[in-house]
Amino acid sequence: MFCDELKIKITAGNGGNGCSSFRREKYVPKGGPDGGDGGHGGDILIRVNNNLNTLNHLAMSKMYKAESGEPGKGKNMHGKDAPTLFLEVPLGTVIFNEDKSELLADLSHLGDQIVIAKGGKGGLGNYHFKTSTHQAPKFAETGEPGEKKEITMELKMVADVGLIGLPSVGKSTLISVISNARPKIAAYHFTTLTPNLGVVSMGKFGGSVNDTFVVADIPGLIEGASEGKGLGIQFLKHVTRTKLLVHMIDGLLEDADQNYKIIVNELKKFSKELGQREEIIVINKIDSIDEETLKKRLKELKKVIKTKKVFTISAATHEGLQPLLFEISKKLAEIKKMERSQKPTSEEKILPILRPHLDKVKFTITSVEKTKEGQIFNIAGQRTDQIVIMTDLSNQEGLERIYYHLEKTGIKKTIEKAGAKIGDIVMIKGKKIPYRP
Repeated sequence: MFCDELKIKITAGNGGNGCSSFRREKYVPKGGPDGGDGGHGGDILIRVNNNLNTLNHLAMSKMYKAESGEPGKGKNMHGKDAPTLFLEVPLGTVIFNEDKSELLADLSHLGDQIVIAKGGKGGLGNYHFKTSTHQAPKFAETGEPGEKKEITMELKMVADVGLIGLPSVGKSTLISVISNARPKIAAYHFTTLTPNLGVVSMGKFGGSVNDTFVVADIPGLIEGASEGKGLGIQFLKHVTRTKLLVHMIDGLLEDADQNYKIIVNELKKFSKELGQREEIIVINKIDSIDEETLKKRLKELKKVIKTKKVFTISAATHEGLQPLLFEISKKLAEIKKMERSQKPTSEEKILPILRPHLDKVKFTITSVEKTKEGQIFNIAGQRTDQIVIMTDLSNQEGLERIYYHLEKTGIKKTIEKAGAKIGDIVMIKGKKIPYRP
């Protein structure tokens, strides 16, 4: 099975609970608080593994969960942090949110990785809540829950050159003779059901031994591919990352111009930018046609390609391969040079947007609901949410901590301006906190 798109649920580990304990040692009559902190929950990190070429290994499970941190212990003993859960993916994997409306990461380079779900913070032990006026706190934080997400991963193979064309034009044969790829080859349509990658070394064809490029054999396309017909959209997406297209035409088929236009139209329908991609046009199977037929095919193509040069080859007999490969190598060098010149300077370098775990906005009043008993003020803010989640409101000291936070951050003052009175409720992350003037 070839899996190039996958939707999974991921859950980072919860933070461990902080410990509430007191020193109890012989000859120490007034032992203070010594509760240790909980361990950090395990993150989930997705990274590139260049030895992989499908997402098959992740398709066996629809849910991945990291371990939770261990709770703190007495004597200020810190709970053990949970290990990071690593998910490895092939080069060229793109990660979206559940409905693919937001791009989360594009892992298109070796070494790329992303913490896709952050583990929960471990709760503080009661040792941290000791003050000069409150020397015996019986309160400790609970661990923060780990992030939960549903993500969609899509594999778009990273290759310099993409071989495209109708089914059975000889793409698999060509990649097998110019590279180290060994695809299935047979005399029927849609023999290639999955893209194949191969590395071409120009040293074998009279070029520099250091000059190599990666070529992808894209399964045959047909009219209507952009709408899902045949193998359709399933593999058109693999063409999007290529720098150069090699468009192969079967010399045995009539109407070479129409066959060419079918593929070009499908590329344009799938992606406007893809329809304008640099391409090299090749007529294959010249070993099986006479000179007059070849001239006819060239004449047909000239009607639609105008100034573009057409290469004639036989992938089976290797005829004409050297000039084609040198042209591919030359075009790739030009494209890469152009890309380097268009990259921003170090001063203009575009830096990735890093999202902090907690934002700078303290809080917002999302809504005010009116009930028979009074008003409910719905409050949201990452730090406020975190504190409420990590606080046991059934513990009187924990509740006092929340009231202190409401006053310190200005929440209390803001809701009072909005008309808060005794009997109203402050709602944060589903927890009800009675308003206290």
